[in-house]
Amino acid sequence: MLLKVGELARRTGLTVRTLHHYDEIGLLAPSGRSEAGYRLYSQADVQRLHGIQTMRQMGLALSDIGELLAGEGMAPERIIGQQIRALDQQITQATELRGRLAMLRDGLMAGAEPDMGNWLEALALMTTYGKYFSAAELKQIFTNWSLIEADWLVVKDLVRSAMDRQLPPDSPEVQALAYRWMALMLHWMGGDIDLLDRWGHMFRTEPSTQGRNHAPPGDMIEFVETAIKLRMALLEKYVTRDDLRGLGHVPHAQWAELEAQVQQLLAQGVPTQHPDAIAAARRWDQLFGQLTYGSPALREKLIAASEQEPLLQAGSPLSAPVRAYLKAALLLPAAAASPATHAAEKSPKKVFQKA
Repeated sequence: MLLKVGELARRTGLTVRTLHHYDEIGLLAPSGRSEAGYRLYSQADVQRLHGIQTMRQMGLALSDIGELLAGEGMAPERIIGQQIRALDQQITQATELRGRLAMLRDGLMAGAEPDMGNWLEALALMTTYGKYFSAAELKQIFTNWSLIEADWLVVKDLVRSAMDRQLPPDSPEVQALAYRWMALMLHWMGGDIDLLDRWGHMFRTEPSTQGRNHAPPGDMIEFVETAIKLRMALLEKYVTRDDLRGLGHVPHAQWAELEAQVQQLLAQGVPTQHPDAIAAARRWDQLFGQLTYGSPALREKLIAASEQEPLLQAGSPLSAPVRAYLKAALLLPAAAASPATHAAEKSPKKVFQKA
């Protein structure tokens, strides 16, 4: 049985024009012609066409298909391998897209029903984010935002106040804010320095990301980064990037509570050997253990950096009188022999404490 070109086109879902083109380029020549000159296709022609359609669905170019059918192209296993890799890439891209769309649905656009402008803005932001991060990384970043949101909004307002008062980057107040800013950012990124570097790079180079969804505006980023660079230039004399990856997180409220407690002891003239002073020293020891995940080596490095660099001292979450009082109390035999002290130093725990 021979099929005319129109009937073959209907049965295969192709157009007559496509079949004519295949004939013109020698990819699928009909086995015969009718007396009226119409193309006639045999069963072997149909089988060849099925092969052509299959390879087209695999993404092969017509020229490659022709060479393959003629036995002049690459080996079939190589072609199949190429197509598997191409499909893997498509699956990866589709998975990335699905992840970003899921974030738009589940969290990024939470709240009031967005209008067209909000949707376009969100899609544009996701495109920008996608230049720097995978969907999995973005999910981690947006999910972890709840860990720091409350503290972050406070710190951002304090930084704006410092900017309005034109405080210099090396002032004690700004350095303390730089410390809090760094600690929150590191906690947000789960201690991943590379992730934090890329996030900062994106905000520096992509103005569209600045000032949106509680993100800092450009002038605030520049102000804080100037203060942070001063700290990092000194801190890197004592610790490595691997050391920074090993830092835990101590919420500012816990430092503030200890500061207020010790200030009250100082105001009341309570001696360092008093049980309340020793209890405060043990609490300090515990917080330091939380900050360093119980690493004595990292603890020593941080203490050395703070003691030898006045700028780092200025940004400490505890004031100099409080640190001196706690240090004196901690060195007393009763505090030094405390099980809490040894436990903090030996703890192998490697998970971030939530704010």
